[in-house]
Amino acid sequence: MEVLKTDLSNLEDFFNCNYLVENRALAQTIFLKKLAELMHRYYQGKMQTLPKAGIWNFNWFNVWYTPGVSSVSTTIRDNPGESFELSNRGNLVAIVTDSTRVLGDGDCGIYGGLGVMEGKAMLMKYLGGLDAIALCVNDRNPEGKPVPEKLIDFVKMLEPSVGAVNLEDISQPNCYYVLDDLRFSCEIPVWHDDAQGTACVTLAGLINALKLTDKKMSEIRVVLYGAGASNTTIARFLLQEGLEPINLVMFDSKGALHSERVDLANNPAKFRQWEFAQKTNPKHFNTMEEAMKDADVLISLSTPGPDIIKPEWIRLMADKPIVFACANPVPEIYPYAAKKAGAFIVATGRGDFPNQINNSLGFPGILKGALLVRARQITDAMAIKAAYSLADFAEKRGISPDSIIPRMDEADVFSYEAAEVATQAIKEGVARKVYSYDYLYNQARDDIQQARETCHKMMNDGSILPVSRKLIEEALQYTNNLISK
Repeated sequence: MEVLKTDLSNLEDFFNCNYLVENRALAQTIFLKKLAELMHRYYQGKMQTLPKAGIWNFNWFNVWYTPGVSSVSTTIRDNPGESFELSNRGNLVAIVTDSTRVLGDGDCGIYGGLGVMEGKAMLMKYLGGLDAIALCVNDRNPEGKPVPEKLIDFVKMLEPSVGAVNLEDISQPNCYYVLDDLRFSCEIPVWHDDAQGTACVTLAGLINALKLTDKKMSEIRVVLYGAGASNTTIARFLLQEGLEPINLVMFDSKGALHSERVDLANNPAKFRQWEFAQKTNPKHFNTMEEAMKDADVLISLSTPGPDIIKPEWIRLMADKPIVFACANPVPEIYPYAAKKAGAFIVATGRGDFPNQINNSLGFPGILKGALLVRARQITDAMAIKAAYSLADFAEKRGISPDSIIPRMDEADVFSYEAAEVATQAIKEGVARKVYSYDYLYNQARDDIQQARETCHKMMNDGSILPVSRKLIEEALQYTNNLISK
């Protein structure tokens, strides 16, 4: 096996290495995971807290703290809504998890979600101009089982300090229970990104994929592989957007959902799956071979791969099949294998392949839009509006089978998304503030630009330590050693 030889100044150089295509994706995964471990240890995490107001001399602490700040306290006491204007609450998101379903790694214990939650906070800052705090919550009972009521109580107690809550990496069925309670009991948006966020971006990609294949939502047949929070919410969005229930088949770990699945009927933990079992898959398909025959779309959010989705299943699909294999960190089938099996459009959850269907395209703009108008909640219609904004943005600059959705590095996509979401919140009556579209767009754009410029300034002046070439080389050598075995 060859040893990679490339300029390490840019990680993209690694992705263009000379590995055989069968080994390239595996090498990327090994390299990125090892580099992440090394870099997190080097920086000791990736987020910090800095002031947004000046400290010109020590007398200014009399303004920012006591005695001056007393007037802020009494103003908020008399009008709690002023807390959004007189503190950072109006631009602050709490990212809350119990770490029971972290990416593809499952239950990672009480502390295991910190790396992902900090990553979420970094994305919110750089992409959405939002401040965010990573919060891992111990909601376990003495037997180590998560207690959803404890998580609900925690968020309710936290509500006065933040403008929105992003629930993350919570196992089912607790994720449904927690979200359903908090969405309607809190006066701030409570958003489950694994569900609504993934569904939003998936819908955006599918909208444009259908345009390229000249197919209509109302006429296609769809298979959803996996029946967790992401795919059940995707199913809900697709049905709202015109997919016929009889043309939908969903699979969980025990097979296809249908009305004869008695194991779902009286199982409180599977109530969401039972809802779909009663109204989809009327032919009672039981196997993937049955369901995939002449299917137009496969959306998989299940077990990290590869080799979870079989090439022979794709060969059974209709003309110009659309395959979204979005498990992280490794898709259920690699794009090259899906294309070889006949897929016309392939998407994954990863940024190192074309067509990244990842909720990072959704939550920064959606939460920014919600906070700009002080929304009380994020409705399905707001998330669906975000999906159309993403699809429209991509279509305006041109779409193709390998480019159906915007990339995170495309200028203005998050400003546009935020303005669209905020406008929808105003339309639905869940916004406390009403502004013009131009104001919302400009404010989002300015906040995002300021966040990025601050980050780049800190990188340029050494406030953020430069990347260690030694660590990149160590990760590279580690990768080559494993691939060579």
